Amino acid sequence: MRRARTWLPGLLLVAPSIVAIGVFVYGMLGWNFRLAMTDEHDEVTEGKFVGLDNFISLWDQPRWHISVNHAIVFTIVFVLGALVLGWLLAFLMEKGIRGEGTFRAIYLFPMAISFVATGIVWRWLMNSGMDERAVGLNRLFDAIGLPQWQWFRDPDWGMAAMALPAVWQMSGYVMALFLAGFRGVPEELREAARVDGCTEWGVYRHVVLPLLRPVTLSALIILGHISLKVFDLIVAVSGKQIITDVPAVFMWVAVFDSHDPAKGATIASYIVLSVAIFVIPYLVWSVRKERRT
Repeated sequence: MRRARTWLPGLLLVAPSIVAIGVFVYGMLGWNFRLAMTDEHDEVTEGKFVGLDNFISLWDQPRWHISVNHAIVFTIVFVLGALVLGWLLAFLMEKGIRGEGTFRAIYLFPMAISFVATGIVWRWLMNSGMDERAVGLNRLFDAIGLPQWQWFRDPDWGMAAMALPAVWQMSGYVMALFLAGFRGVPEELREAARVDGCTEWGVYRHVVLPLLRPVTLSALIILGHISLKVFDLIVAVSGKQIITDVPAVFMWVAVFDSHDPAKGATIASYIVLSVAIFVIPYLVWSVRKERRT
């Protein structure tokens, strides 16, 4: 009884959260994987178990290949763009500029906006109308003599343009992570490197940047899983168009437009597995790091 008094109150406190997560997260994931292994391709008949047939046959559909390729392009541009821009902003802020608090609030403000609101604004900014029909960025480019773009309607670079709103929204968050990492580097280490003859760039290259690897990894994991399951931003900007199709949009079309629950569950399962590729190694690394400390 004495031992129970030490752990029982805490267990009772977190028990509702544990039950809710078990039912509404892992329970729903299990139900989704079960549905993906059936032939329930309509909303009337009860499907039978077919194993991994849906996972294999999905790769025979051209739209699935298009959505996967688009997701890869979006992920690369979004992750690299947000990391580079966030690092540059943090580097400038780390130098102690005037009005740092104001600039920090301005850079972080886009993160407070939903992807839907961001998509609506950027849909106007990236309008593909040209010449006398130009609005948004194309109107600005026309005024200053730059070439106008088709933006997300471009068949080659449409998904790269689609990543621009996401970079704008998340780069401030990445800046905050890197700025905290910069400020966490002891000044003694920097001074020791300068005494040893390092230039300012050498200090950052050999001292600061290696110490920012955990921050970079955390930002990479966060941005990576956001990009792989992106849905609301795509729909808000372009709707359910093939030219900007991604797995999450394809899943929505399969379930609610084509009324094919098994196909939608299969696509959702692939999304979960792709996110797990990012998250699980990070969790393993975090646990090992805690054990070493």
